[in-house]
Amino acid sequence: MQQQFTRVGLVSISDRASQGIYEDKGIPSLTAWLQQALTSPYHVIPRLIADEQATIAETLRQLVDEEACHLILTTGGTGPALRDVTPEATLSVADREMPGFGEQMRQISLRFVPTAILSRQVAVIRKQCLIINLPGQPKSIQETLEGLKDGEGKTVVPGIFAAVPYCLDLLATPDAPMPYLETDARVVQAFRPKSTLKPQA
Repeated sequence: MQQQFTRVGLVSISDRASQGIYEDKGIPSLTAWLQQALTSPYHVIPRLIADEQATIAETLRQLVDEEACHLILTTGGTGPALRDVTPEATLSVADREMPGFGEQMRQISLRFVPTAILSRQVAVIRKQCLIINLPGQPKSIQETLEGLKDGEGKTVVPGIFAAVPYCLDLLATPDAPMPYLETDARVVQAFRPKSTLKPQA
């Protein structure tokens, strides 16, 4: 049986980048990271939009309800500024909240800057899709997804993506199976209970 593709929505949220005032760095950073990290088939659906709550919410709904994304990663708009409304838009389309993702992202970022407590990233589930708000800076995106490694490349603090494949597994239903998302352990080691592991092809 042919392996199912994971449909990944990438949403970069920036007023100026969406207006062409400067080059968007969010989607290229996420795309490059996924190319390194994922070893199973996937398809990317990118969106570059402005910091407008209604626009963000409608984009997320469209990616889930019409594009059938299994995973959506957003970047930008998660700070305390009045224009930062990504968390509010994300929560407005949610069926359930997944607070552990935001908690872990802030814990990782606090290793680098005390202002990490100002970030308001959230993660939610809508239908069978996991939506995660990531930081806006490419370096911070990589750190939160991969976690922290020591000089020998051993993981010291797990990144949030280690939990993503199993989260998607748990969203499967008999009528709507989920793709089996696999990662390159050299980038991020996905964690699954042993009883759920599938043999390598």
